[in-house]
Amino acid sequence: MNASFSMSRRSALQGLAALSCVPFARPLLAADAQVQTQTAALPGNSVYQLRPHLIDQNGSLFAWDSLRGQPALLSMFYSSCDMVCPMIFETIQQTLVALSAAQRERVRVLMLSFDPERDTVTQLKKTAEAHRCDERWTLARCDAATARKVAAVLGIQYRRLPSGEFNHSSTIEMLDAQGRIAAKSGQLGSADPALVKALRAQLV
Repeated sequence: MNASFSMSRRSALQGLAALSCVPFARPLLAADAQVQTQTAALPGNSVYQLRPHLIDQNGSLFAWDSLRGQPALLSMFYSSCDMVCPMIFETIQQTLVALSAAQRERVRVLMLSFDPERDTVTQLKKTAEAHRCDERWTLARCDAATARKVAAVLGIQYRRLPSGEFNHSSTIEMLDAQGRIAAKSGQLGSADPALVKALRAQLV
């Protein structure tokens, strides 16, 4: 797809962060100060600087910086896709299988939908079950504006067609323990050896 984004990565980060700034009418607690310290310690190019409002397949709020401290695989999808998106799920499964059992336990997967109209919590749950996603996987949804800005930060493009389907990138991204994009792959159908190698390097 040839959709273009005029937004720079920096402005995307700033814009999404602004979406999640909610004032609290209470004194600053020690726990708040700790969270602020952790956030300040993140690298400037960490996607965990963002605070998107995400809901997972169980209907719970999901803070994607909860992935911090371990490598994670991340992609975007929509559940009604019957071609590329199932291949993204399968390729990530194969990537995990290429690791040792001990290494697999240290990797998390986040799949974020860009079709909130149809990808309800119930639908995400069905999709997770259909693709045999275990506890390492989180399927999440957000509003359309947030999805667009997250996609811009990740360099993922998508465009809704008149039919209701989407043209979209098929990129699988690997985040390091601090949320920086350390590797990415557009290979589908089998594990990309370069992505597996980069993932193993994060697990030493």
